[in-house]
Amino acid sequence: MQIDLSGRTALVTGSAQGIGLAIATGLAASGASVVVNGRSEESTARGVDAVREAVPDASVRGVAADLATDEGAATLFAALPRVDVLVNNLGVFGSADALSIEDDEWRRYFEVNVMVGVRLTRQYLPGMTSSGWGRVLFIGSDSAVVTPAEMIHYGMTKTALLGVSRGFAKAAAGTGVTVNNVLAGPTHTGGVETFVRELVGDDLPWDEAQREFMKEHRPQSLLQRLIEPSEIANMVVYLASPLASATTGAAVRVDGGYIDAILP
Repeated sequence: MQIDLSGRTALVTGSAQGIGLAIATGLAASGASVVVNGRSEESTARGVDAVREAVPDASVRGVAADLATDEGAATLFAALPRVDVLVNNLGVFGSADALSIEDDEWRRYFEVNVMVGVRLTRQYLPGMTSSGWGRVLFIGSDSAVVTPAEMIHYGMTKTALLGVSRGFAKAAAGTGVTVNNVLAGPTHTGGVETFVRELVGDDLPWDEAQREFMKEHRPQSLLQRLIEPSEIANMVVYLASPLASATTGAAVRVDGGYIDAILP
């Protein structure tokens, strides 16, 4: 399949590293004009440089803004009035005992993982529908369906995004704009490496630590390894393309077979 996103502007939130950076790189390689977003000027610049290193002829720029704040959202909207592809990737995660999570932490997770995507979709969806083309993607998680005992506050937000993405897809019905949720499985990022070490310790070499983590904490995985960020990006790039014009309101799995169900 030939994916050509030339002439399209794509915003990937939280794209200075990890899955977001892989998605930004994949979109740039497909010809999109990509906007990288991080919370600081330094991290955003590093993300832009990483995309340019991977895709030398990339059309890429950065907008540094903490999108969990009103000021950050205003900065982004002023710098980027409209987009053709919105990838709501920004999120926080971490392990915590379920009974020790304070109210403020529940609110923080909901604000960052859910409301940032809601706010950006509300801002950019009208421009897409008026032009008759657009793509909105929420980066979800297997945790939306299989709530992990060690991070239920995170799982709750990803479950909420299933309803959010389906609802916005209905709001865009018949306009040529699609809205989808990508259910990513356990993925190999720097943050996940830290998370794995928290659960299995620092003594094991990384390959052994990864296998131990999957065996003890994610035994349902049929892949039996962590997913690479580029593998998530491949699905996102496809869904962002004209080739995915009939896929909307969906929860599309890139979970390595982790979710033990025929349907999410």
